[in-house]
Amino acid sequence: MSVPLHLGLFPVLEELQVGDNNADVVESLKDAFTEAERAAPGFTQELLNGIVMKENSTSQEDFTKSLLRMSGQNRQEYALEVKSNSHAVLAAQARSLKVILVRIPDEMNDRPRFLQTIKDIASAIKDLLSAVNMAFRKYESREKKKALELQKKEFVRCSKSFSDTLKNYFRDGSELPVFASANRLIHQANAILLAFKTIPPDNQKKS
Repeated sequence: MSVPLHLGLFPVLEELQVGDNNADVVESLKDAFTEAERAAPGFTQELLNGIVMKENSTSQEDFTKSLLRMSGQNRQEYALEVKSNSHAVLAAQARSLKVILVRIPDEMNDRPRFLQTIKDIASAIKDLLSAVNMAFRKYESREKKKALELQKKEFVRCSKSFSDTLKNYFRDGSELPVFASANRLIHQANAILLAFKTIPPDNQKKS
């Protein structure tokens, strides 16, 4: 889920709707922003960040922190239709990672707890990748496997970026990049769920 899009921008657009008078306009705007976010992940957050910073230059960190806290919410558009054990495990591991990531703002100032959270995140990332590999077994089409593999590689790249951001945090103490990077990692976990939801498996056997 793009938290800035669904929990930040959409409610504002829906408030503009008065009865059915401009419902089509609001839906068109939502479709346009959805397409923009799909084409350039993070677009909505940058847009809202710019608006917030214009109004109050000191509130960007609080805004990004709030987005991270909301990111663990379940959204129906990313819910997998659990038809196999592998998809059930995949959904559970993605959920587990997101739940751990949203703890970050509340635990950064408690070093022992935060260090344990980092270990938990690393373990959850490993478990999610293992679940992805297990779910791959249901796919035989080269084209489908390629599309899923690309999504997996993007998640791995984002995981490495998150790790680098943590290293920088322990050097300079800057919290905002950690919140932003954690948000991106949650987005990629959701993107994996969406990929497996929209690309049907070839092998329908339970696995």
